[in-house]
Amino acid sequence: MITYEEFCSRVAAVESRIAAAARAAGRDPATVRLLPVTKTHPADAAIHAARRGLAAVGENRVQEAAEKRPPAETALAAEGIAAPRWELIGHLQSNKARAAAETFDRIQSVDTEKLARRLDAAAAELGRPLAVLLQVNAGRDPAKFGCELEDAPRLLDAALGCAHLRVEGLMTIAPLGADAAETAALAERTFANLRELRDTLAARHGIALSELSMGMSGDLEAAVAAGSTCVRVGTALFGAR
Repeated sequence: MITYEEFCSRVAAVESRIAAAARAAGRDPATVRLLPVTKTHPADAAIHAARRGLAAVGENRVQEAAEKRPPAETALAAEGIAAPRWELIGHLQSNKARAAAETFDRIQSVDTEKLARRLDAAAAELGRPLAVLLQVNAGRDPAKFGCELEDAPRLLDAALGCAHLRVEGLMTIAPLGADAAETAALAERTFANLRELRDTLAARHGIALSELSMGMSGDLEAAVAAGSTCVRVGTALFGAR
């Protein structure tokens, strides 16, 4: 695990990349949020993030977050530091919906109507609304999770019909190409697809869908240029897993 000082240095470097990409696109850098991804790293990763003032962390697995969140929050409370929100960015099976609703403040990977209904039921039992993003396979990558672009309107309709879900936007993961040039082209196309889908769905329903979660360590510039409001960064902050 890297030191807090090294983490802060890496955060500054990533924030500089985000700011440069935002300015190049004519955007306010403050409209792009950095979500540190702490998966496979110890609870100290979340503690580092909170100490640095980052409001949320991302995790890929329910059980991993459930194990790390309590000790991180205990340590931060002892220092008088506000605990971060926890967001699930990995694939979620519907049979783990209840555990996910108990563990996370927001779930970015809702990709089926069945999962939306299971999360809605879990949130109802917990007596609180649950923030979600709909994951779309905007790059049409058979190796990625997410609903197909054509199925997104139906999924959104279903999620909006869930009384205990608060749909805040969309999420996607860009495919990998055979080389750097192809990967970059695929990322640009994927992010443009998601932005265009969001604009269409928002106009159709008269809602904001303000969050576009797209972009990671290797493609965040393209994501910011396309309108990302949340970049999910792990390796550039915490090192290789």
